This record gives sequence, C-alpha cells and structure tokens, in this order.
Amino acid sequence: MAALRVLELYSGIGGMHQALRESCTYAEVVAAVDVNTLANDVYKHNFPNTPLWAKTIEGITLQEFDRLSFDMILMSPPCQPFTRLQKLPKYLLLENVKGFESSSARNELLQTLTTCGFKYQEFLLSPTCLGIPNSRLRYFLIAKLHHEPFSFQSPGQILTRFPDQDPEDLLKEKVADKVGETSFSLSPEEKNLDPNIGPDCSSKKNLPKGAFLFKLETVEEMERKCDQDNDSSIQMLKDFLEEENEEMSQYFLPPKSLLRYAFLLDIVKPTCRRSTCFTKGYGHYVEGTGSVLQTAVDVELESVFKHIDNLPEEEKLMKLSTLKLRYFTPREIANLHGFPLEFGFPEKVTVKQCYRLLGNSLNVHVVAKLISILLE
Repeated sequence: MAALRVLELYSGIGGMHQALRESCTYAEVVAAVDVNTLANDVYKHNFPNTPLWAKTIEGITLQEFDRLSFDMILMSPPCQPFTRLQKLPKYLLLENVKGFESSSARNELLQTLTTCGFKYQEFLLSPTCLGIPNSRLRYFLIAKLHHEPFSFQSPGQILTRFPDQDPEDLLKEKVADKVGETSFSLSPEEKNLDPNIGPDCSSKKNLPKGAFLFKLETVEEMERKCDQDNDSSIQMLKDFLEEENEEMSQYFLPPKSLLRYAFLLDIVKPTCRRSTCFTKGYGHYVEGTGSVLQTAVDVELESVFKHIDNLPEEEKLMKLSTLKLRYFTPREIANLHGFPLEFGFPEKVTVKQCYRLLGNSLNVHVVAKLISILLE
C-alpha cells in the first residue's frame, strides 16, 4: 500500500506534521509551505527530510501543485487553494481560531467544499477534551472527497453551545465513539457551573453576583477554577513540568511585573488541572497571554492578596515574592501542546521567539485524533 501523500500549508513549526506522526498514519509529507523564516528553521530542525517551500500559497503555480500529486492537505489559516487544482485532494483538515465558525470566510469555504463534492464535519475543541490541563479552544474542519457532490442539510453541524443542548453531549455524540479509549468533552469553563459553590467549594449564596473576593476575581470566576481543579478526568499540570533547577531563575516574574500586574495574573499551582491559552505574547506581555506558575506551593494565595492594596510598595512586593511566580518554560508549553521530548528548537532561537512560535502553533494530540477520524 502506497503512503498517503500529504501537503502541509502554513506549516509553522510542524504541529500538523507531528500530529500526522502521532496518528500512526502511513504517510509522507511531500511539501511544507510557510513564509515565516524562523518557523521554517524550527521545522527544518525537526523534519530535515521534508521539502520546505518558503513562499506564499499564491506564489505556488498550478503546475507545482499538480506535480506534488498529494492526497491530503493539512492547514491552519482559512484557505481554499484546492479550488484551482485540476485534481482535488481526498482529505482536508483545517484549524483556526474560535470565531472562524461565524465568519464569511467559513461560509464561502463550506460552499466551495460542497460544490467540489466534499463531505465535512466541524468541531470546536480544546485540549481539555483529552484530559490536558490547557484551555485552547479552536475551530477544526475535516473533509473527505466523494465522487458525487454532497450538500449538507444545514450549517448547524458545528460543535458549539446551543441553548437547548449541552455542549458535552454534542461532543460525545459526534466524536467519543470514534476515538477508542479516549472520549472528548468540553473543558469545565465551557460547562454550566453551580452558582452556589465557592473557591473553597463551600456555599457562597450570601455573596452578591459579581462580587470580588480577592485578586479582582469574582465569585463566579473562583467557582469555575475550583470546578476545573476538581475534575479528575484532566491531568495535573505537574505531569507537564520540567524539574526545578538553577536555570529556572530566568523565568521568574521581575518585581516590576509583580507590582503592576499581580491582580491580573492567572496563577496556577503544579497540582492544578487547568491553565489558560498561551499566546505568542507570553513572557513579553503579562495580561491575557497565559497562566503563571506558583512554585511556592505551601503559600496560600488568598493570604497574600487580601488587604495587599493597603501596604507600602516594598511590603507588597515582599508578600508577592513569597509565591515565587514564574512563567512556564517553552518546553513546558510544548509539552502541553503535545510535542514530544525529541521535538526541539535550534540553539539560535531565543526564549522570546520560542514563545511566539508556540503561541501560533496548535495542539498535536487533538489534531492527531482528528486525522484518525478523517481516515476511518
């Protein structure tokens, strides 16, 4: 049996290629295409035998596409390069950010797929579906070519929150029976929470909705975090962390960041079962770019933050420093994204550049499962 010939568009650091390997599919990536020179360096470092084209999709001629004779396209941004090909691929997998599902580009894509004779399924999935303690909700589409054009009954196949149906039930209905031992489910933050359970899992009925407890977090936010950390179907962060050593000192938050952003940080411990989405600004920007790790596990977060506003700056910094907060290392984020230990970065790539590349990447385990479903 001949190997499946795969074209990887917007290849980045090679997340799709790694997912293809993990899916155990007998396949060959015949070409990878990306214009990001730094990402291409990382790709070459990990997949040296794959032809890498440093050009835009528009810069590839029809003849070049045809010579590849590929069976599958794996891609991240919204793109329909196959619409100008004489020979259509048999399989497509597309990943994009949450929000693409309601865009005009998505509508045009679905119309093109239907016209070209593809059957397709759409998903909104996060790594928490596979028990990974990282929220990274993304849109996915998988499509398979059939001989006759096929028209979907409605665009309502996307797995999202519908008013009259629980999102976890939708995921189980569409995916769980197709992935063997592992079943998909939405992360706890996407489920309805009991409004009467507080951060210590005790009753908070007497607190008004939206009331701040400490660290500018509302009762509802603390409820959500408590619910996530009690979800035993999700692994603890400690399973993805590197051993603490002297080199970790470079990742500790500087005093200036502690004083300025302490109340905005999403702080997690190694025993937590959650972390927020890591973006390309992680390590450079603080707010909304990803969680930070509290390495002083015995220090109570609430005891540090309560009444801290009334303290002089020096005392405030002293209290915050007791938490020993640090950024997740690039290796730890790569672990959460599903990249194996042998996946690495060239020595010339800086820590800041690693964060940027990983922030633009995808979760390997989720994509591997979807590739397996697509090829069934």
